[in-house]
Amino acid sequence: MAVAGRWQATSREELERETERLRQENERLRRELERAEREREQIERERDRLREERDRLEKELEAARRAAKRQAAPFSKGAPSPCPRRPGRKPGRAYGPRAWRPVPPHVDEVVEVLPPAECATCGGVIGTERVNVQYQADLPPVRPHVTAFHVHVGRCRRCGRRVQGRDARQTSTATGAAASQVGPRALAWAAWLHTGLGVPFAKVATILRTGFGLTITAGGLVHALHRVGGRTAPTYDALVAVVRRSPVVAPDETGWKVGGRLWWLWVFVTRDVTVYAIQPGRGYAQAAAILGPRYGGIVVRDGWAPYRKLPQATHQTCLAHLLRRCHGLLDVAQRGAARFPHAVRRLLLAALAIRERRDAGELVGHGLAVAIGRLEACTDRLLAGRVTHPPNRRLLQHLRTERPALFTCLRHADVEATNWQAEQAIRPAVVTRKVCGGNRTPRGADTQQMVASVLRTCWQQQCDPLELLIALQRSRRPVVADLPLPDPAPP
Repeated sequence: MAVAGRWQATSREELERETERLRQENERLRRELERAEREREQIERERDRLREERDRLEKELEAARRAAKRQAAPFSKGAPSPCPRRPGRKPGRAYGPRAWRPVPPHVDEVVEVLPPAECATCGGVIGTERVNVQYQADLPPVRPHVTAFHVHVGRCRRCGRRVQGRDARQTSTATGAAASQVGPRALAWAAWLHTGLGVPFAKVATILRTGFGLTITAGGLVHALHRVGGRTAPTYDALVAVVRRSPVVAPDETGWKVGGRLWWLWVFVTRDVTVYAIQPGRGYAQAAAILGPRYGGIVVRDGWAPYRKLPQATHQTCLAHLLRRCHGLLDVAQRGAARFPHAVRRLLLAALAIRERRDAGELVGHGLAVAIGRLEACTDRLLAGRVTHPPNRRLLQHLRTERPALFTCLRHADVEATNWQAEQAIRPAVVTRKVCGGNRTPRGADTQQMVASVLRTCWQQQCDPLELLIALQRSRRPVVADLPLPDPAPP
């Protein structure tokens, strides 16, 4: 009995020790579990932080890339080549076409350049063997041509109405304090220098003073240019009407400052005319103000969403913008993230190849339809897939939205695959913006858009912009300029 009692006591003590050990082990495991849980939560917070940091850096990288394209030297092609080619013409047959300045069509003065009577080396008599001709075209000294118009004022003897004469060379009938005026040719030059070439008003005044002897202040040029803009208003309205009835138009927009505030410069280019519009917004209302809400032609534009709100228009998205976007993704893509932009790039290049073969006459009729059908089938299969990389997802969503506008250029021969016409038309305005900084008032913006539209349209149609502006200023009232504009009336 005593042995049994001692055994039971020993077993109880061992059980208590084992229980205490298990309790301590359980407490240790609980503390480790809590520590692991805290570490997991910390890792998850760090993971979320790193994801946010990654997204932020991606956005900053994209913004930096866009800003690099809008720097002070926007047309730079990057760092110079470490091994540039030798400048100048190549020798031999690779020289290229040989050209020289042509002989002037007229000669105003002939100067006989005789050799010296005696040789400077030996003192012998020099005789003439032949006569070579050299032409020198130069600018003559310029001074302002001042015309005094003696305006005769009379009165009708029947009704008593006051009547005065007007010469065809006059731009207004003002006298008195406004009797001394600047002529239409000088103002046409000023409008072309400032609006067409982006020269600031102060420098335009300097050019007129030093080059032509015509003194005028920068403020006087501003007021004079407003008068020129008023004379171009009917022509501007006619250009807008032509754009609204054009079968194809290429729009684009860029930032513009009016009174130090952000406005937007819009450009709409057709085959015959160009219209600029400086407006306070960048939405559908501004686009419809020029194109009209019922525009039914083809809009060749970039991926800006407000253009899609034109319900009756057919669209062609700019393939060059999409290719640049693919190249930007490929520059930073890692591992499998490059597959999707590579596939998109191949489809876009295939579309351009089909267009080139169509223009060359290699694809016509049924063959062209089959090639377009296969391309669209490949595009639909690609857009039906899924991607995980966030930039690729954004590109995929954009392509799904733009799917109806991807290949319009393949079905219409007169539709470009890119909006290069609008890009080129907006470039001179960007140069003017960088030099002049925009406009100070909405009235200045109106004058800017009207005069710029007339000048750019003259450049398109190879007309003399100076003579056109002179004719508009000399007209008795604002009229539409004599330009070969298509009939804007509906059929």
